[in-house]
Amino acid sequence: MDRNDVAWQGYWPACPTPFRADGSYDAEAHRALLAYYLGIGVHGVLINGTTGEWFSQTQDERRLVAETAVDQVAGRVPVVVGVAAYTAREAAELGRHAIGIGAAGIESTPPPYVKPYEHETIAYYEDLARGVDGPLLVYNWVHGTAVDIGPALADKLVGIDTVVALKDSTPNAEQFYETARTIVDRVRVFGPFMSVEGLERLLAHGGDGFIGGGTVFGAADPEFWKNYWRGDVAACRAHAERVDRLFPKLWLPGGWGGVYGGYQSQLKAIMKMIGQPGGEPRRPRLPVDDPASLAAIEEILREESLLPEEVEVA
Repeated sequence: MDRNDVAWQGYWPACPTPFRADGSYDAEAHRALLAYYLGIGVHGVLINGTTGEWFSQTQDERRLVAETAVDQVAGRVPVVVGVAAYTAREAAELGRHAIGIGAAGIESTPPPYVKPYEHETIAYYEDLARGVDGPLLVYNWVHGTAVDIGPALADKLVGIDTVVALKDSTPNAEQFYETARTIVDRVRVFGPFMSVEGLERLLAHGGDGFIGGGTVFGAADPEFWKNYWRGDVAACRAHAERVDRLFPKLWLPGGWGGVYGGYQSQLKAIMKMIGQPGGEPRRPRLPVDDPASLAAIEEILREESLLPEEVEVA
């Protein structure tokens, strides 16, 4: 397999998993959120990634969340399911389930906590590829794994037969651009192309899309890619400038956490403000409920005309 075996491109939300205040999974809210994403024209969906809080779910819950998403999307866009685990054996069990219910592919970071060496990281993905008959998206998530997949390691990983894509969340932008140049001819590359600098690199060397935590901008996020494909660079640049203004006000450098709370917690607070059904975070994540923090987030969103005036924030 290679990049030509999948049509993965454009803006994909890494879908939050909605939980109720008591910690239970809210499948109805999840379906409503996916319906919203489809309505604004996203090009794919990632389920049970970092934003989806897979780490606080049981194995049965992870299967249920995947089943709900695949059923709701019903083939209208690709659904890739995160299967990251401490061992390739566990990841492959989730992966076979995902492919069996109709997911377009699976995604995994290197095993978290372990901090594997390079040869161990390669072996993990080789084992996972042997264990699941389906396309595999490699996820470089440095802050969650203590492994940074740079150009040399990425070059080796894309040689694994079922690896068709890379989602690169390295905090090192220059490294990402070098990695993208190295492998984009063989696999789909998703990364920070939606900044002003990222757009210039996209125009110069190519790339396929961005998988971001939900979507704060709504339809404008997938529209960025439609504009790119039709050659409207001015429209892309205007959105990239807006992204560059908003991002440092809300997210820590590298995008690993929020200024006012954990990544998932802050995102879900924002979603409430802009009318998206994100539900609550689940422990160990705690909600952002400090009035001063909520007021600060609200003002930032209002400055970018993202907060509907009719929505009142406590």
